[in-house]
Amino acid sequence: MLSALPLLRAQDNATIRVDVKVVNILASVRTKKGEIISNLTQEDFSVAENGRPQKLRYFARETDLPLTIGLMVDTSMSQEKVLIQERGACRRFLDQVLRPEKDQVFLMQFDMSVKTAQILTSSRQKLDEALAFVDTPTRSQLMQQVGGGTLLYDAMAIGADEVMSKVTGRKAMIVLSDGVDTGSHRAILDSIEAALRNDTIIYSIYFTDAGAYGGFGPNGKAVLQRMARETGGAFYEVTKKLSIEQVFDLIQDELRSQYSLGYVSDVPVDVSEFRRIQLAVKQKGLVIQARDRYWAKR
Repeated sequence: MLSALPLLRAQDNATIRVDVKVVNILASVRTKKGEIISNLTQEDFSVAENGRPQKLRYFARETDLPLTIGLMVDTSMSQEKVLIQERGACRRFLDQVLRPEKDQVFLMQFDMSVKTAQILTSSRQKLDEALAFVDTPTRSQLMQQVGGGTLLYDAMAIGADEVMSKVTGRKAMIVLSDGVDTGSHRAILDSIEAALRNDTIIYSIYFTDAGAYGGFGPNGKAVLQRMARETGGAFYEVTKKLSIEQVFDLIQDELRSQYSLGYVSDVPVDVSEFRRIQLAVKQKGLVIQARDRYWAKR
């Protein structure tokens, strides 16, 4: 997304004032074995837009900058048996990551409807209290159900358009789901593009009850993988070897090791459109994780 930033931090940590529209990119870099690399400099990166080389003007390591997180929890009936574990892991993650007066979190749940369980807050107490009530629909609610069943795409689009659009800085939505959507008015592309327009990374956690669909139900893994890949986030699957707590630890490590890069496009924006970004790291043997397009707004 193109944004006017009055204040940006250069590599030497000096604050400089500018009045230009900057394309911001958050990136993570790993070895081929998956180890995070957090000591690169601006000169280690190159960037192109729609194939045209661009000059990187701004660079920062993101360890200390404010963070806005959306916890997006699937509370449809297929998740009933894993919700207790999810709530516990969310609490532990917030205890480790949330910095009062600096970071903010909102909590949203989705099943046959989308509900904001807790608006943006820096209060662990408020988030703990809200998490306690994040649960599957009651029998009465199920009997009154009309229409959709699991509004995953709608929830992600709402979180990006209605919450993330109003904040600046680092933004990430963490979705815990089996990836199955039934009944959303929006398509998967709508939810991805809403995140991209609002500079929001999606981290997807595939956590499912193997018996929820009788062993033969739909597999939403590819949906969650696509959401993460196209927004510059990451996909994780909870298994016997990788617990939900370990997944949150990996996300925490990544959030603390991101790079923020910025450039000013060499082509003015005459028409609002998505433009391709090709961010690369010059050192061989490293893998870069970042979004591949941004919304150039007129």
